[in-house]
Amino acid sequence: MGEFDTIDRTLSNAEKYTLRQKLFGTEEVHPMWVADMDIATPICVVAAVQERLKHPIIGYEIMPESAYEAQTVWVSTHHAFTMQREWLSYSPSVVASIGCAIRALSEAGDEVIVMDPVYPPFYSMVKENDRRLVIHPLRQDEEGVYRFDLDLLRAQITDKTKLLLLCSPHNPVGRVWSRDELGALGTFCLEHSIVIISDEIHSDIVFQPHSHIPMASLSEELLNNTVTLTGPGKTFNMAGFSISTVCIPSEELRTRYKEEYHRVHWGDGAVLSHVAFEAAYRDGSPWHQRLIRHLSHNALLIEEWAAKHPLIRYSPPEGTYLAWLDCRALGLGDRELREFFIQKAGLGLSPGLSFGKEGSGFMRLNFAVPTSVLTQALEQLGKALND
Repeated sequence: MGEFDTIDRTLSNAEKYTLRQKLFGTEEVHPMWVADMDIATPICVVAAVQERLKHPIIGYEIMPESAYEAQTVWVSTHHAFTMQREWLSYSPSVVASIGCAIRALSEAGDEVIVMDPVYPPFYSMVKENDRRLVIHPLRQDEEGVYRFDLDLLRAQITDKTKLLLLCSPHNPVGRVWSRDELGALGTFCLEHSIVIISDEIHSDIVFQPHSHIPMASLSEELLNNTVTLTGPGKTFNMAGFSISTVCIPSEELRTRYKEEYHRVHWGDGAVLSHVAFEAAYRDGSPWHQRLIRHLSHNALLIEEWAAKHPLIRYSPPEGTYLAWLDCRALGLGDRELREFFIQKAGLGLSPGLSFGKEGSGFMRLNFAVPTSVLTQALEQLGKALND
């Protein structure tokens, strides 16, 4: 079997498959929604966990310094950003980190900027922590590229606006923000005393000629105004280990965050997660390079398919393994569009509207699958369009 060939997940408890009936009303769809890969976790990660399991005691353990070192070396090598050990702490997930940072760095009733469309928990973490949403619609330029609109944002904020949630690279639209774009947004936040919480979980899934630039790496001022959230879950398809990190260079912000961190009592994570985390960052680079080639090939297949099916517009993502399909030319309402993909194409995708009002008329397709699976999905969708 090839490295990126089909693997049967239906016998596992993978939510992508077990939730088909609940989400789509049928088991007869191929699920291409939730953002994990239908691709085997790297052998270096699995082997490290298997080796650790030779020891008969799986008890409390702390995150080893060698694990943090492996991550800092990875980020320095791949993103030219040098993280100090004292800036880093464990978290079970980026979403948990967002909630913790919101509570630590703002007060009930304060405003938090969220960009529409975006990963749905951005909205819920703000609302469920008694903060107010400032929804900033991303604007598409004449070429369909999503941009920040800082003039509009300036008109939206008030003296109660304390935080901005940044998705970088962006889920679902696939933008890898340029240095100039990040610099302008960062300067805006500094001018208005708005702390940036930057979700960079997709930072390693970026396609040439683009490169991920950590917001905190742009200047000393932004280093001390940014909370960076990242981890190996997306890069190495190991979300099931529930491990990520929070990077806060500012001593003041870090102190406030740690107070909330101790209130929720996450502890230091689990031993097998520590082992997997370290192995991924220490030994995973060759596998990661092969993954990017595989995903690039899949993205090109979608582009070639879309050129023959003009009713669905597709701009190849600069990063992430998520295709943002513009289906507005079909003339369907969002409910009808969802049913078209389920009933006619046999595909379980994420409805664009779930990412915010600006996602109306779009669907998100996860192409981190074997090429044969993607080819079959595109054939099904093409047939549905022609029927």
